[in-house]
Amino acid sequence: MAFDKTRIRRLPELAVEKRGQIEAILDEGFVCHVAYLVDDRPVVIPTLYARDGDRVLLHGSQASGLMMAVKRGSSLSIAVTLVDGLVVARSGFESSANYRSVVIHGTGRLLEGDEHERALDVLVEALIPGRLADIRRPTTKELRKTAIIAVGLDEVSAKVHAGQPEDAESDLGTGVWAGVIPMGLAVGAPQPAPDLEPEVEIPDYLTGYRRS
Repeated sequence: MAFDKTRIRRLPELAVEKRGQIEAILDEGFVCHVAYLVDDRPVVIPTLYARDGDRVLLHGSQASGLMMAVKRGSSLSIAVTLVDGLVVARSGFESSANYRSVVIHGTGRLLEGDEHERALDVLVEALIPGRLADIRRPTTKELRKTAIIAVGLDEVSAKVHAGQPEDAESDLGTGVWAGVIPMGLAVGAPQPAPDLEPEVEIPDYLTGYRRS
């Protein structure tokens, strides 16, 4: 937490230091944005991820720009953000959002062999707990096409903003509505594939699926 790259300078009072709270944010999310360098040009892409102990696993194609950047030793910056609501103040200046965010700095390591296959299992189970036991194992061809990058949680920072608008006293009593619009990830009912056998029922782990 003491690394200069992870020191929070803007609104430091929102910084989160507890490792368990940081891990909980990462475990609830599943999409991150990864920044890397290509010929000194910054590139940002979204990708699926999962936390695996003291590291995060990034999923992608072996031919992707991110994988090529990791092989070149590019530095990475990974951002995960969960939006919990819009804070609607009586002025645009005081309006904001309630959120939980984590930023990770580091370099990635491309996984291979048994570690690669195990990491794929971790990703599947992290995205949909219980699914791994139902699906077939990946083929050799599928393993060759899929890349997993591991990035350690050594340089990480987090911020949490929660609460009501903090309007200026001069804006109070103006008859303008203020408050919070709560937000969250809405999970709908599973929709069967058109070619699904009629007798196949929806597994319990999908009917009750949620991120928390």
